[in-house]
Amino acid sequence: MIPTLEWLPEGVSFLDQTKLPHQETYVLATDYKQVATVIRDMITRGAMAIGVSAAMGVALGISRSNATNMAQLDIEVSEICSHLAATRPTAVNLFWGIGQIRELYQTIKSTHSITQIKEIVIARARQMYDEDIANCRELGRLGAALLPRKGTVLTHCNAGALASCGYGSALGVIRAAIEQGHEIDVFADETRPFLQGARLTAWELMKDNIPTTVLCDNMSAHLMKQGRIQAVIVGADRIAANGDTANKIGTYAVSILAKEHGIPFYVAAPWATLDLATPHGDAIPIEQRDRREVTHSNGIQITPDNVGIENPAFDVTPAKYITAIITERGVLRAPFSESIQKIAQ
Repeated sequence: MIPTLEWLPEGVSFLDQTKLPHQETYVLATDYKQVATVIRDMITRGAMAIGVSAAMGVALGISRSNATNMAQLDIEVSEICSHLAATRPTAVNLFWGIGQIRELYQTIKSTHSITQIKEIVIARARQMYDEDIANCRELGRLGAALLPRKGTVLTHCNAGALASCGYGSALGVIRAAIEQGHEIDVFADETRPFLQGARLTAWELMKDNIPTTVLCDNMSAHLMKQGRIQAVIVGADRIAANGDTANKIGTYAVSILAKEHGIPFYVAAPWATLDLATPHGDAIPIEQRDRREVTHSNGIQITPDNVGIENPAFDVTPAKYITAIITERGVLRAPFSESIQKIAQ
């Protein structure tokens, strides 16, 4: 299992995903502001990893506090949570992770000492790490039966071990299917402009000896038409109450192509990625990232000076293009507004 992030006595250690696949190096965050930088700069990324990282960031901030009374600590906790919440707006797991520790703090602050609070929030953040792995393994087990016994699966972006605490959602389903005897190879879209597929998905699947081929983002329609893709599976950064799903930019286009070619399109995500307070995809905020991610490659400018740039990090796939949503609580099917509410109760 790939150690994406780890709580250590001196801080939180993160595998630096900006250096992959060429360097396997780690960054140590010793305070919550450094954790925020790790999240914002995509040193760690992926909804599940962001959620647990944010929880660890809050716990780290509380554990490093010099507050001598609860009033002082209240102010610090508010500042810590606000700072981390400002990093990346689309992935709902970020706010879920922050909320888990903040709500725990509010529950225990009147009955425990500051020293005890520090110990309790650290224990909860570390527990969330273990829960993420268990949840991904369970959704992988549930989703494996949906994949072909033999064939090729297309995935977009990276929803694997690197996007979680070590097993993955979409790639977790692929891993589980292979563990159950399926003969599967993977087409990985390169995922411009940050190249999560080319750099990250290909790297981690090759480490697991899973046959992997990288595609440019504009190649999948051609291969679908040739009958070379039997299923598509992606992760998610936020799933609205009606099933509309935000994922890495380009996912929406892939879903339309899959529908046109009669290929099942699956979304795999832990339950924490569902946002029941967001009614539909139009209400999901879409992060706009630095233009330099588009204008430069490996530090070299590839576009004309002063050209206009659009760089939305995510798009929203309407529920009508999704065959099923796979969570650790079960496999959801249309109408998603009903199946999501049913399983939420």
